[in-house]
Amino acid sequence: MSSFIIETPKEFSFHQCLHFLNRSPNELLHLTQGEQVQKIIRVHDKTILFSIETDLQNQLVVSVLNQRTTATLQQAICSYVTDWFDLKTDLKPFYAFASNDPILKSLVKKYAGYRIVGMPDLFEALSWAIIGQQINLSFAYRLKQQFVQSFGEKFSWKERTYYHFPAAELVAGLNPASLLALQFSRQKAEYVIATAKAFASGVISKEQLSLLSFPEAKERLIKLKGIGNWTANYVLMKTFHYPNAFPLEDAGLHQAIRRQLNLSAKPTLQQIEQLFKKYKGWEAYATLYLWRSLSE
Repeated sequence: MSSFIIETPKEFSFHQCLHFLNRSPNELLHLTQGEQVQKIIRVHDKTILFSIETDLQNQLVVSVLNQRTTATLQQAICSYVTDWFDLKTDLKPFYAFASNDPILKSLVKKYAGYRIVGMPDLFEALSWAIIGQQINLSFAYRLKQQFVQSFGEKFSWKERTYYHFPAAELVAGLNPASLLALQFSRQKAEYVIATAKAFASGVISKEQLSLLSFPEAKERLIKLKGIGNWTANYVLMKTFHYPNAFPLEDAGLHQAIRRQLNLSAKPTLQQIEQLFKKYKGWEAYATLYLWRSLSE
């Protein structure tokens, strides 16, 4: 085992990010143990298992558990982790106005350093968003667990099993009946398989979307079967870290706003749009902290 350090911004809390990573016991794509997380990724077609924890200086300590660390491997893991925890985004401007906002000021103080824990794999992000449409989070995680166990590549190390998210090329060849057996609705099964086929055929890729502007990328995503405004914004927030991505229709966001404002009824979309005008350019992070408030 060998370790290296990833420096983090002052406005970063690994502990807060771990809270998100710990939110379901059915999560298979990473393993948390106390203040440490373990995960596998592919680097040059090899499965790499690594752990992350923090030191006293709030830096990330990354340990490669199943390979000897090389400069190339270290760079690949560093790039992945930086993307995963959105370490390149400068949160100082967000905190500057949020600390004076009547809704956000208590949240950014209580959850300081919380960042968008992303999904660097675009196919994973789209599939997860489709799986989570119109159902509660607990059931969504159960569906994801069964999907990953059934079709994800497994990796065993020291009597533990780790999983890669199912590859788009494999899912593209599935029959909807394979997903119906996992309790997917027919519509979700068709949407996930259609999305996989779009990746497998080269119709869409992370590389293609990364070359587009935010409006262009959203428009491109919405052209996919089963992808609407909510899903497109969620994915642009989680995979590309657009701070202005705004999942307006999100039920959890509606619930959080209702709680924070002590409303007698769920806010309308028009009310939410009006509220978020003052968060322009930081809609994703305003949403993130409002979601975080639901655990209070």
